[in-house]
Amino acid sequence: MGNEMYSVEQVATRLGLHVRTVRGYIRSGRLRAVRIGKQYRIARADLDALTGRSEPVRHGPPAVEVSGIVQVDGIDRSGADRLGTLLLAGVNTHHDPARPLRVQTIHDEERDRMKIVIIGDPGATAELLRLIDGVLDVENGLVGRGTRGVGGGAGVVSGGTGVVAGADRAPGGEVADA
Repeated sequence: MGNEMYSVEQVATRLGLHVRTVRGYIRSGRLRAVRIGKQYRIARADLDALTGRSEPVRHGPPAVEVSGIVQVDGIDRSGADRLGTLLLAGVNTHHDPARPLRVQTIHDEERDRMKIVIIGDPGATAELLRLIDGVLDVENGLVGRGTRGVGGGAGVVSGGTGVVAGADRAPGGEVADA
């Protein structure tokens, strides 16, 4: 797979283009090619780079990624800012390149609602969800809520599976659609 080379004619046929168009791409630098004698040869990687397709390289077990949305109702702007700062600091401080994690926070001031979008490794995501659960515990008082106990629940939806976890955490909690 890695050493496949194509002629200009083969590339033109694969892409549904005229041979002259492919040669024009080569001359303009849009398509990398190696000249062997009087002919051009195009490597598969260069053809994939032109078309935007790439063959995923698989080494070891398959990659698994989790996506989830946590919705926190009844949280004011300052509480959302504190929670967002805490979560992003936690993610950036304990960052393990082998377990990537992306987090984005959004606050809707009109509804006093915060959404936390998490995408990443299942283990790192689970750790972050445990942190969120601990911080949102009403008794600890770490995050000020505008209306304590009313609509103060949090729900998590695992992306793509429809499995809901933590939705029964508190009365009035809503589950966000993924």
